[in-house]
Amino acid sequence: MSMGISSARESLSLALNNRFLPNLEYLLQGSILDSAVEHLMHRLKGLCDNVDTSPEPFHDLEVCMSLRQANSNQPLLLRVRRALGRDAPFQMRYLGQPEVDIRRPTLVRSCMDCACTNGILDFLSEMGFRLEFEYIAKGYMFRKGRMKITVSKLFKIVPGKQQDMANEAISQSYIVELSVVAPTGQENVGEEMRVFAEQLKPLVQLDKIDYKRLGNLP
Repeated sequence: MSMGISSARESLSLALNNRFLPNLEYLLQGSILDSAVEHLMHRLKGLCDNVDTSPEPFHDLEVCMSLRQANSNQPLLLRVRRALGRDAPFQMRYLGQPEVDIRRPTLVRSCMDCACTNGILDFLSEMGFRLEFEYIAKGYMFRKGRMKITVSKLFKIVPGKQQDMANEAISQSYIVELSVVAPTGQENVGEEMRVFAEQLKPLVQLDKIDYKRLGNLP
């Protein structure tokens, strides 16, 4: 067993060192009012791949779990997402602190994804993780090459009614996200995303959002 673990660690280290492993997320975000979202959907259908088919719908529950760390002021955050209404593996995601560089056209953050069994939340709770927040996201996903575009409506969760459409919408708008997960060193990704985002104007303004600055606003 120890040999297998050692081999797996060596393989992961090799993949990271040789930039085989997609471990960075390049991200642009924006929002659009409910009244204008259909116009954006038509624009995306014209720009994205597989224009003859409908975009992929999703209806997911996302849970953010946190673990306090002894040597850091920042807790470790893990996000777990599961599909509602269909059978699919749970997805767990680690997101690092975002890097906002004026020389880059996008926000960049470290990112690791893996599929999990449905016992992952109980497992994390036993490890000491605590619930930070949860919400339901419902919307559509488009693809353009290696870029992923999601148009999502977020809902507050009514206790005991996670799959009930009576859950209250958080706002009167949709979140629009343009992202690419790629290995380290592929800086050209950001320029591709900037060019695509320009084609969505003036319907939606996609930008790199510095959440640290937002947190300091009065």
